[in-house]
Amino acid sequence: MQSSKITQCIVSVKSIAARVVERLMNSYRKMLLLRGIFMNMGAVLVAHKVITEAQLQHVLQIQRENLIQKAKSVPMGQLVVSLGYATEKDVIRAVNKHYGLSVSSLGDNIKALLREERRSVLKKLPTPNIPIWLQLSTATACIIVVTILVLSFAMLDRQKEQLYDQVVKIGMVSLNYFAYNAPIPLLEDNILELNTLIKNATDVEGLLYAFIIDQKREIKAHTDSQKIGTAYQELEGTALQSPAKIGDVTCRDYVQSDGTHVLNLSRPITFKDKTLGQVNVGMSIEFIEDLINKGRREIVITALFIVAFALVGAILYGFWFSQPIAKLLIATQEIGRGNYNHRVDLKRKDELGNFARAFNQMSAKLWEHSLVQKSFGKYVGPEVLEMIVSRPENPWMKGHRSEATILFADMRGFTPYAASKEPEEVVEILNDYFEIATRVILDYDGYVDKFIGDAVLGVFGVPVLHEDHCNNALRAAMSIQQELKKCSENGNMLLEKIGIGLDTGIVVAGNIGSQVKMEYTVIGDTVNVASRLGGLAGPGEVVISKNVYDRAADLLEVEKLPLQQIKGKKHPVEIFRVLNIVQEEADASKAD
Repeated sequence: MQSSKITQCIVSVKSIAARVVERLMNSYRKMLLLRGIFMNMGAVLVAHKVITEAQLQHVLQIQRENLIQKAKSVPMGQLVVSLGYATEKDVIRAVNKHYGLSVSSLGDNIKALLREERRSVLKKLPTPNIPIWLQLSTATACIIVVTILVLSFAMLDRQKEQLYDQVVKIGMVSLNYFAYNAPIPLLEDNILELNTLIKNATDVEGLLYAFIIDQKREIKAHTDSQKIGTAYQELEGTALQSPAKIGDVTCRDYVQSDGTHVLNLSRPITFKDKTLGQVNVGMSIEFIEDLINKGRREIVITALFIVAFALVGAILYGFWFSQPIAKLLIATQEIGRGNYNHRVDLKRKDELGNFARAFNQMSAKLWEHSLVQKSFGKYVGPEVLEMIVSRPENPWMKGHRSEATILFADMRGFTPYAASKEPEEVVEILNDYFEIATRVILDYDGYVDKFIGDAVLGVFGVPVLHEDHCNNALRAAMSIQQELKKCSENGNMLLEKIGIGLDTGIVVAGNIGSQVKMEYTVIGDTVNVASRLGGLAGPGEVVISKNVYDRAADLLEVEKLPLQQIKGKKHPVEIFRVLNIVQEEADASKAD
């Protein structure tokens, strides 16, 4: 979000700077153009009605093609005469009249004469009195601008070939994408799918067209829908060089009849070594020049922007910027020492203010993560995490008695199953099982205390107290069984062999362990009973104690089981098998 605001700010400043520069340049040109001294040859010939605007565009197009082919440059005046658009006499008359020269032939060095004329005009301009501070500022600005422009334009010249290669790469990627995905639809003669495949082809920068033809040279798909179903005809235009091969891709560089410079890439569509057809894409070469011109404009604007802020901002805002930077430096050093509570007190509505707020958010997250690592790790829910962060000094983690409901889920027949399967398959099944159990327990405001082999110990009611923790645990148990049963339909039959036991009562919760290894857990008779009930539950069953039944009797439909003698209990205990949660069923009926 902050990055987007910064980008918008930069674009806005660039736009303003561009308008200011454009106005200044226009004012300066108006002064010099009293004699038309800076008007180029083409504009002069059009202004004096020697050639038309359309003829000028044709001449410029030929010059661009010569530039792309790295052919010898032909002066515009000579090119106009060779094309028959005007006579040499008319061109010379227009040049002499406009520039005030005495040219007798197009063979004369018109550019050199024009440079001398421009120098004479500049020499006649009055020399202003410039104060020393402005001279130094201007000299610094010129050094910065010239350095930036020289380096940037040198890079742009070197990047022309790279941009051409980029066009080829973009075309190759599109070509390969179509060639790899077209065989099956082409075999099935699925016109709709083929056209869907290339529907968004022209969204790729520089891509003009794309089409697919079959063995009978019939166009099956085309970015121009009017050509679909017509017979394929060879590409019309002027070939600039012979077709080249790059593997099985044929490259053809040509100029279309409308003057568009295109690189056509074609590749056969094959399936099991059988050629089914051909895919073609056409890449525009002309947009490279647009990219270069755009880059030049951005360089000028950026250079002026840098000069203005380098000269004015360094003096006026040096201290204003240095103070918050010093604060951020101190804050960084504090974070490096492990002091995640350090905050940057910087109330500013700019990039540095955003940086300070982001820095404070980062330090808060680091503090939060350090607490999580020291206390709960990755197994707690968002409520627990929020409680720790809001009250990190609370002594509740040292151990306390609380009422909680314990859920213990155990897998039936896991040991013989694991012995007969590969370890990778066993781990995959366990991960599916643990993923479902953990997600459901967290959804019902519980947390996973630990995984014990193929068993899951879930806790409801601590450390975050919920008055309905018993009901939450029941709903979680039934939801786990439902989701495991649904997941087992995909072939993992072991998932429907989970038995779940529930008990509610007083537990001791807190950090237990040594200085080397410590974990937050719960202990007590309630945990032991839940574990035993989980062992008594059959595959897909939920077995609860009398304590749970007493608290949620109105909510449940149960089947009373025979009394069971549980280890650690003197007397047999009453247990129940949960058949359904009545209240939720009633709510669902009302909703229907």
